[in-house]
Amino acid sequence: MSRVCELTGKKAMVGNNVSHAMNKTKRTFGANLIKKRFYIPEEDKWVTLKVATSTLKTINRIGISAVLKEARAKGFYK
Repeated sequence: MSRVCELTGKKAMVGNNVSHAMNKTKRTFGANLIKKRFYIPEEDKWVTLKVATSTLKTINRIGISAVLKEARAKGFYK
């Protein structure tokens, strides 16, 4: 399974390592992902999702139901 947030679609970005001599080599900035279980009261079940920590902050602020509804509208979560 790839390292992509299942609710927002966040994934790795590409950038440069820059040395003191200003030499540039390619590198990746990985998404800050965690595996977390959520309880969805509307469906009365637990789901395990791989989410970015920034998405976790959003879930804490507006709730898992609202985030899932938005993710389904964007096509990230089935």
